Amino acid sequence: MSPMFEEIDSQPSALGDITLRRRRIPAFGDRDIYEVKLGDEFLMSSMFVDAEVALADLGLAAVAGSSLDVVVGGLGLGYTAAAALKHDRVGELLVVDALSTVIHWHQQEKVPLGKVLNEDDRCRYVHGNFFELALAQDGFDPAAPGRLFDAILLDIDHSPRALLNDANASFYTIASLTRMARQLRAQGVFAMWSNDPEDESFMALLRQVFGQVEASVVSFYNPFQNIESSNTVYVARKTGD
Repeated sequence: MSPMFEEIDSQPSALGDITLRRRRIPAFGDRDIYEVKLGDEFLMSSMFVDAEVALADLGLAAVAGSSLDVVVGGLGLGYTAAAALKHDRVGELLVVDALSTVIHWHQQEKVPLGKVLNEDDRCRYVHGNFFELALAQDGFDPAAPGRLFDAILLDIDHSPRALLNDANASFYTIASLTRMARQLRAQGVFAMWSNDPEDESFMALLRQVFGQVEASVVSFYNPFQNIESSNTVYVARKTGD
Protein backbone atom coordinates (compact mmCIF):
# COMPACT_ATOMS: atom_id res chain seq x y z
CA MET A 1 0.00 0.00 0.00
CA SER A 2 1.17 3.51 -0.76
CA PRO A 3 2.90 5.31 2.13
CA MET A 4 0.57 8.22 1.30
CA PHE A 5 -2.58 6.27 2.23
CA GLU A 6 -3.46 3.36 4.51
CA GLU A 7 -6.77 1.95 5.65
CA ILE A 8 -5.86 0.80 9.15
CA ASP A 9 -9.14 -0.87 10.07
CA SER A 10 -12.78 -1.10 9.02
CA GLN A 11 -15.52 -2.81 11.01
CA PRO A 12 -19.31 -3.05 10.74
CA SER A 13 -21.47 -1.24 13.27
CA ALA A 14 -25.16 -0.60 13.84
CA LEU A 15 -24.73 2.77 12.11
CA GLY A 16 -22.66 1.47 9.17
CA ASP A 17 -19.03 0.58 8.55
CA ILE A 18 -16.63 2.51 10.79
CA THR A 19 -13.23 3.06 9.19
CA LEU A 20 -9.88 4.36 10.43
CA ARG A 21 -7.52 5.74 7.78
CA ARG A 22 -4.08 7.31 7.74
CA ARG A 23 -2.79 9.46 4.92
CA ARG A 24 -0.23 12.10 4.07
CA ILE A 25 -0.72 15.21 1.96
CA PRO A 26 2.74 16.52 0.97
CA ALA A 27 1.45 20.07 0.52
CA PHE A 28 0.40 20.11 4.19
CA GLY A 29 3.69 18.86 5.61
CA ASP A 30 5.35 15.54 6.35
CA ARG A 31 2.96 14.26 8.99
CA ASP A 32 0.34 11.57 9.32
CA ILE A 33 -3.31 12.59 9.15
CA TYR A 34 -5.77 10.23 10.80
CA GLU A 35 -9.39 10.14 9.69
CA VAL A 36 -12.52 8.36 10.91
CA LYS A 37 -15.40 7.65 8.54
CA LEU A 38 -18.84 6.22 9.22
CA GLY A 39 -20.07 4.82 5.93
CA ASP A 40 -19.37 7.59 3.41
CA GLU A 41 -19.47 10.33 6.03
CA PHE A 42 -16.34 11.85 7.58
CA LEU A 43 -16.60 11.95 11.37
CA MET A 44 -13.24 13.38 12.33
CA SER A 45 -9.78 14.29 11.08
CA SER A 46 -6.64 14.96 13.08
CA MET A 47 -6.21 18.00 10.81
CA PHE A 48 -8.91 19.84 12.76
CA VAL A 49 -8.81 19.34 16.52
CA ASP A 50 -8.78 22.87 17.96
CA ALA A 51 -12.42 22.79 19.00
CA GLU A 52 -12.17 19.26 20.44
CA VAL A 53 -9.34 20.48 22.68
CA ALA A 54 -11.24 23.67 23.49
CA LEU A 55 -14.23 21.58 24.58
CA ALA A 56 -12.15 20.16 27.43
CA ASP A 57 -10.36 23.40 28.24
CA LEU A 58 -13.47 25.61 28.27
CA GLY A 59 -15.60 23.05 30.05
CA LEU A 60 -13.11 22.39 32.83
CA ALA A 61 -12.25 26.07 33.21
CA ALA A 62 -15.86 26.61 34.28
CA VAL A 63 -15.59 24.06 37.12
CA ALA A 64 -14.13 24.87 40.52
CA GLY A 65 -12.32 22.48 42.81
CA SER A 66 -9.91 19.56 42.45
CA SER A 67 -10.10 15.77 42.03
CA LEU A 68 -12.79 16.37 39.44
CA ASP A 69 -14.87 13.48 38.13
CA VAL A 70 -15.38 13.99 34.39
CA VAL A 71 -17.28 12.24 31.59
CA VAL A 72 -16.37 12.59 27.92
CA GLY A 73 -19.13 11.48 25.58
CA GLY A 74 -17.62 10.40 22.27
CA LEU A 75 -14.07 9.09 22.02
CA GLY A 76 -13.30 9.92 18.37
CA LEU A 77 -9.55 10.19 17.94
CA GLY A 78 -9.10 10.94 21.64
CA TYR A 79 -8.32 14.66 21.49
CA THR A 80 -10.95 15.83 24.00
CA ALA A 81 -10.05 13.06 26.44
CA ALA A 82 -6.31 13.76 26.13
CA ALA A 83 -6.89 17.50 26.61
CA ALA A 84 -8.92 16.82 29.74
CA LEU A 85 -6.15 14.66 31.19
CA LYS A 86 -3.71 17.57 30.82
CA HIS A 87 -5.64 19.25 33.63
CA ASP A 88 -4.14 18.18 36.93
CA ARG A 89 -7.46 18.89 38.65
CA VAL A 90 -9.06 15.90 36.92
CA GLY A 91 -9.28 12.99 39.33
CA GLU A 92 -10.95 10.44 37.05
CA LEU A 93 -12.08 10.51 33.44
CA LEU A 94 -14.72 8.20 31.98
CA VAL A 95 -14.76 8.12 28.17
CA VAL A 96 -18.08 6.80 26.86
CA ASP A 97 -18.43 5.47 23.34
CA ALA A 98 -21.12 3.31 21.75
CA LEU A 99 -18.70 1.81 19.21
CA SER A 100 -16.47 -0.91 20.64
CA THR A 101 -14.31 -0.65 17.52
CA VAL A 102 -13.30 2.92 18.40
CA ILE A 103 -12.42 1.90 21.96
CA HIS A 104 -10.35 -1.02 20.63
CA TRP A 105 -8.41 1.31 18.31
CA HIS A 106 -7.26 3.20 21.38
CA GLN A 107 -6.66 0.16 23.54
CA GLN A 108 -4.58 -1.38 20.75
CA GLU A 109 -2.89 2.00 20.12
CA LYS A 110 -3.78 2.11 16.45
CA VAL A 111 -4.29 5.85 16.89
CA PRO A 112 -1.59 8.22 18.19
CA LEU A 113 -3.36 9.21 21.41
CA GLY A 114 -4.19 5.64 22.43
CA LYS A 115 -0.90 5.38 24.29
CA VAL A 116 -1.54 8.67 26.10
CA LEU A 117 -4.95 7.54 27.34
CA ASN A 118 -3.85 4.00 28.19
CA GLU A 119 -0.92 5.14 30.29
CA ASP A 120 -2.97 7.53 32.43
CA ASP A 121 -4.48 5.70 35.41
CA ARG A 122 -7.19 8.35 35.67
CA CYS A 123 -8.72 7.34 32.32
CA ARG A 124 -11.30 4.57 31.91
CA TYR A 125 -13.24 3.55 28.80
CA VAL A 126 -16.98 2.83 29.06
CA HIS A 127 -18.61 0.97 26.19
CA GLY A 128 -22.15 2.28 26.05
CA ASN A 129 -24.60 4.66 24.43
CA PHE A 130 -23.98 8.09 25.92
CA PHE A 131 -27.55 9.26 25.29
CA GLU A 132 -29.05 6.23 27.03
CA LEU A 133 -26.65 6.43 29.97
CA ALA A 134 -27.31 10.18 30.32
CA LEU A 135 -30.95 9.42 31.06
CA ALA A 136 -30.49 6.18 33.00
CA GLN A 137 -31.03 6.09 36.75
CA ASP A 138 -27.71 4.26 37.25
CA GLY A 139 -25.83 6.85 35.19
CA PHE A 140 -22.54 6.69 33.35
CA ASP A 141 -20.38 4.56 35.64
CA PRO A 142 -21.25 0.84 35.61
CA ALA A 143 -18.93 0.36 38.61
CA ALA A 144 -20.71 3.02 40.70
CA PRO A 145 -24.43 3.34 39.92
CA GLY A 146 -25.83 6.80 40.63
CA ARG A 147 -22.41 8.43 40.72
CA LEU A 148 -22.33 12.21 40.26
CA PHE A 149 -19.84 14.14 38.13
CA ASP A 150 -18.32 17.59 38.04
CA ALA A 151 -18.31 17.91 34.25
CA ILE A 152 -19.87 16.17 31.25
CA LEU A 153 -18.21 16.96 27.91
CA LEU A 154 -20.10 15.88 24.79
CA ASP A 155 -18.80 15.51 21.22
CA ILE A 156 -20.90 13.05 19.23
CA ASP A 157 -23.42 14.71 16.92
CA HIS A 158 -22.34 17.34 14.40
CA SER A 159 -24.69 19.79 16.12
CA PRO A 160 -28.03 19.75 18.00
CA ARG A 161 -29.74 19.68 14.59
CA ALA A 162 -27.25 17.72 12.44
CA LEU A 163 -27.42 14.34 14.14
CA LEU A 164 -25.23 11.31 13.70
CA ASN A 165 -28.29 9.18 14.41
CA ASP A 166 -31.90 10.38 14.26
CA ALA A 167 -32.56 8.56 17.53
CA ASN A 168 -30.41 11.15 19.30
CA ALA A 169 -32.97 13.91 18.67
CA SER A 170 -34.85 13.20 21.90
CA PHE A 171 -31.76 14.16 23.92
CA TYR A 172 -31.94 17.80 22.83
CA THR A 173 -35.07 18.57 24.84
CA ILE A 174 -35.70 20.18 28.21
CA ALA A 175 -36.82 16.88 29.73
CA SER A 176 -33.72 14.94 28.65
CA LEU A 177 -31.24 17.70 29.45
CA THR A 178 -32.82 18.02 32.89
CA ARG A 179 -32.42 14.30 33.55
CA MET A 180 -28.79 14.41 32.44
CA ALA A 181 -28.16 17.45 34.66
CA ARG A 182 -29.14 15.34 37.68
CA GLN A 183 -25.89 13.44 37.15
CA LEU A 184 -23.95 16.65 37.80
CA ARG A 185 -22.94 17.88 41.21
CA ALA A 186 -23.94 21.37 42.35
CA GLN A 187 -22.07 23.90 40.19
CA GLY A 188 -21.32 21.12 37.71
CA VAL A 189 -20.81 21.81 34.00
CA PHE A 190 -22.21 20.40 30.78
CA ALA A 191 -20.17 21.38 27.70
CA MET A 192 -20.80 20.39 24.09
CA TRP A 193 -19.04 20.72 20.72
CA SER A 194 -20.95 21.74 17.61
CA ASN A 195 -19.86 22.07 14.01
CA ASP A 196 -22.49 24.77 13.42
CA PRO A 197 -22.68 28.44 14.47
CA GLU A 198 -24.38 29.31 17.75
CA ASP A 199 -27.94 27.97 17.80
CA GLU A 200 -30.12 30.39 19.77
CA SER A 201 -32.96 27.88 20.16
CA PHE A 202 -30.56 25.39 21.73
CA MET A 203 -29.15 28.14 23.94
CA ALA A 204 -32.72 28.81 25.11
CA LEU A 205 -33.12 25.13 26.04
CA LEU A 206 -29.87 25.19 27.99
CA ARG A 207 -30.91 28.35 29.84
CA GLN A 208 -34.09 26.64 31.04
CA VAL A 209 -32.09 23.75 32.50
CA PHE A 210 -28.87 25.45 33.66
CA GLY A 211 -28.39 28.78 35.35
CA GLN A 212 -25.41 30.00 33.33
CA VAL A 213 -24.84 29.38 29.61
CA GLU A 214 -22.20 30.62 27.16
CA ALA A 215 -21.29 29.80 23.57
CA SER A 216 -17.70 30.26 22.38
CA VAL A 217 -16.55 30.35 18.76
CA VAL A 218 -13.35 28.38 18.13
CA SER A 219 -11.66 29.43 14.88
CA PHE A 220 -8.96 27.55 12.99
CA TYR A 221 -7.31 27.55 9.59
CA ASN A 222 -8.73 25.13 7.01
CA PRO A 223 -5.99 24.37 4.45
CA PHE A 224 -8.33 22.42 2.19
CA GLN A 225 -10.34 25.56 1.46
CA ASN A 226 -7.67 28.13 2.40
CA ILE A 227 -10.11 29.87 4.75
CA GLU A 228 -10.70 30.28 8.45
CA SER A 229 -13.31 27.82 9.72
CA SER A 230 -15.00 27.74 13.09
CA ASN A 231 -16.85 25.47 15.50
CA THR A 232 -18.92 26.28 18.58
CA VAL A 233 -18.47 25.11 22.17
CA TYR A 234 -21.45 25.47 24.53
CA VAL A 235 -20.75 25.62 28.27
CA ALA A 236 -23.66 25.39 30.70
CA ARG A 237 -23.19 25.46 34.48
CA LYS A 238 -25.62 24.54 37.22
CA THR A 239 -26.09 27.45 39.59
CA GLY A 240 -28.67 25.97 41.96
CA ASP A 241 -28.10 23.68 44.94
